[in-house]
Amino acid sequence: MPEQRLARIHLPDAAPLPSAYAEADRRQAVKDLLAGNRFDPKGLPQGPYALQLVLRDGRLILDIRDNADQPLRAIALALGPFRRIIKDYHMIIEAHERAVSESGPEARVQAIDMGRRGLHNEGATLLAERLAGKIELDFETARRLFTLVCAMHQRI
Repeated sequence: MPEQRLARIHLPDAAPLPSAYAEADRRQAVKDLLAGNRFDPKGLPQGPYALQLVLRDGRLILDIRDNADQPLRAIALALGPFRRIIKDYHMIIEAHERAVSESGPEARVQAIDMGRRGLHNEGATLLAERLAGKIELDFETARRLFTLVCAMHQRI
């Protein structure tokens, strides 16, 4: 029986990221996303789906395709509402990387990580809200997609 999930993710701009940490984060997000997700685009035939994520002209384009890679629908979201969260997220990731590489106190690393998780949750919630009525996502799917959006935005 077909499932309302993503079977493939394609990041056309998947050039190496500026840090090994960011690159590992992106790879893990894709792996986790494909291992389990809920992705239900409204008004489209049953899945599974392939998704191409592209940043273009200040927009996030979600190019939804069928299993044979035929285009079904493209959804464009303005990045403006995400900019503050993405900027703060990148700053906290850099602080986390520094704290870990400097072998900082465990309490400091944990506090930074709590802040990172909070921003990550905020970004995932915003993404799910912006996609409401277009694509139904579970929270973990929204979190992993937000990770990919941040990774893609890091190169801009």
